[in-house]
Amino acid sequence: MSAGTWQLGDVTVNRMGFGAMRITANPDRSVAIQVLRRAVELGVNHIDTAAFYASPGGTLRVGEGEKRYANELIRAALAPYPDDLVITTKVGPGEDAERGFYNATTAAELREQVETNLRQLGVDALDVVNLRIMKKPGEDSIAERFGWLAALRDEGLIRQLGVSNVRLDHVEEAHAIAPVVCVQNSYSVDQRGEEDATIAYCAERDIAYVPFFAIAGASREGGATTDHSAAVEKVAATHKVTPQQVRLAWTLHHSPNILAIPGTGNPAHLEENIAAGSLQLSPEDLATLS
Repeated sequence: MSAGTWQLGDVTVNRMGFGAMRITANPDRSVAIQVLRRAVELGVNHIDTAAFYASPGGTLRVGEGEKRYANELIRAALAPYPDDLVITTKVGPGEDAERGFYNATTAAELREQVETNLRQLGVDALDVVNLRIMKKPGEDSIAERFGWLAALRDEGLIRQLGVSNVRLDHVEEAHAIAPVVCVQNSYSVDQRGEEDATIAYCAERDIAYVPFFAIAGASREGGATTDHSAAVEKVAATHKVTPQQVRLAWTLHHSPNILAIPGTGNPAHLEENIAAGSLQLSPEDLATLS
């Protein structure tokens, strides 16, 4: 795959991966399975998912009829899994019949979420588990929760650990407890916040930085944005590609430790996303986008 590779802890992955959040939004289950299989055919060997990714729209909403879970679609499409496939999931948010959508605050709740992922994916151990938190402005610690996951790793239920939706001090806190192989935060060409310091910290320590909403930008869970900056539109016109492809290419060019995980339930969009990995941006392009 032309986007290159990254050593994600003890495994090598292609830098262009696939995010499963939106796969459940496709009303045709057979097409969703087709998209997953085609992604692997095109060289994807890193899939990002979560037990709480469910239809409609890729985000769990309790009480809205029959749901399709991303993990179960992944299992139906790809099991038995290719030897080189890495499935990264996340815990923290969860679903409960009584409480609906909730955030795990105890060791028992995190264990239950890990076991749900194991069951849905049909594996004995999870390749990578990210602790996803509800980030607060400079006041919360993740040490206790990350320590509980580290204990599950020591039990053999998890192979490697990461963190999601975190501040830089959270990354430092977690990395002091157990090796962090990836950090997953919101980041895009036009929605950067204060993430460049976190990206640099991760790069210095060979930690992958995995941005979500690289295509969606400010639209976030709403899907791919149509509100592109003039700079993105200009570079897209120069290369005769879509603005979404420029956004992905910029993400990969920005730092070698960045892994892209664009998600879609549309076969054509999948092909476009993968093709963005071979889009070469010139220094002039990057200066325009900066």
